[in-house]
Amino acid sequence: MRGELSLFLKQALRRPGQISALAPSSERLAAKMAAALPPGDGPVIELGPGTGKITRALLNAGVRPQDLTAFEMSEDFVAHLRDAFPEVDIRHRPAQNLAEAAPDRPLRAVVSGLPLLSIPLPIQREILAASFALLAPCAPFIQFTYGPFAPAPARLRAELGLAARSTGWVLDNLPPAQVYLFTRAAH
Repeated sequence: MRGELSLFLKQALRRPGQISALAPSSERLAAKMAAALPPGDGPVIELGPGTGKITRALLNAGVRPQDLTAFEMSEDFVAHLRDAFPEVDIRHRPAQNLAEAAPDRPLRAVVSGLPLLSIPLPIQREILAASFALLAPCAPFIQFTYGPFAPAPARLRAELGLAARSTGWVLDNLPPAQVYLFTRAAH
């Protein structure tokens, strides 16, 4: 874990625009994200896994390594993740390219550690639209945020036909964070 913290800090100093957190996600935040997975099995895509805290929580929650594909932009994080999770498909690609990992069946969930609020609106739209093109009808896009509101603007959610609800705060994360589930508004 100490190595993960130093890797995180190195990346935060090198690429502050890509890392908009004060510290890596806490284990409790990672567990809360994993707990939001719908029951059952099936493919899951993780966006922005960073040091792998959420990746580990997803695997601990029963996601099979061969059912997990992760998209990460940082070359250093990718190398770390491939060493830590050799059976997981780690792709050194931007999140909006997630359609290239389209499995032969709908996704169980998309789990995002991306700093969604700091991503330009057209890219947010691209990421969310691509995600919901692959998700099963009732499957969620799981996202955390440090702010008090849903981490995608209301007008974007309306445009894409999405509903958002918070599953609550994780106060012992630095900073405190809340987990949001985005689903199709009809569900």
